[in-house]
This record gives sequence, C-alpha cells and structure tokens, in this order.
Amino acid sequence: MFIGKVVGNLWSTKKDDKLNGKRFLVIQKFTSQKTVAADILVAADKVGAGIGETVLVATGTNAKYTFDDKNLPIDMAIIGIIDSFDITE
Repeated sequence: MFIGKVVGNLWSTKKDDKLNGKRFLVIQKFTSQKTVAADILVAADKVGAGIGETVLVATGTNAKYTFDDKNLPIDMAIIGIIDSFDITE
C-alpha cells in the first residue's frame, strides 16, 4: 500500500468489459518528505475519492479483492480517503 494524492480523472471508452462502470483516477505517490512524486499512476476508485484528496492505495493482486469481481484486470485500487497523516524523521 502507499499514500497518494488524486490529481485527475481518467476516461476510457474502449476497455475490457469487466471494467465497465468502474471509475479510474490519476494519482501521484507521496514521498517521505510529504511531497508528491512526478510519476503519475492510475487506480480504480472504490471509495468515491475526488481531485485533491489524499488517498490510501492498495497494489498488486490485493487491489482486485476490494471489488466483488475477483477477476478484474486491475493492480491498483483506492481503498480509503485519508484525513491526515504524520511522518516522523
């Protein structure tokens, strides 16, 4: 899992049929200094997150287990909206 920030939406009209009805968001990972990395990632949204929100993201096979269909072709899912977090050095 990792902490990320939602920076955009993603729309795709042509996709695997199993993904119909799923919402996808563009996110960036937080670094240990509480800044976001430059790389962008795409995650299926399970919790209704919005742009600008800090989110908890599950990765790998566990990401698909958050949905009813365990055969979804996803490897990243937003599973929580974070209110705040602290990093101690």
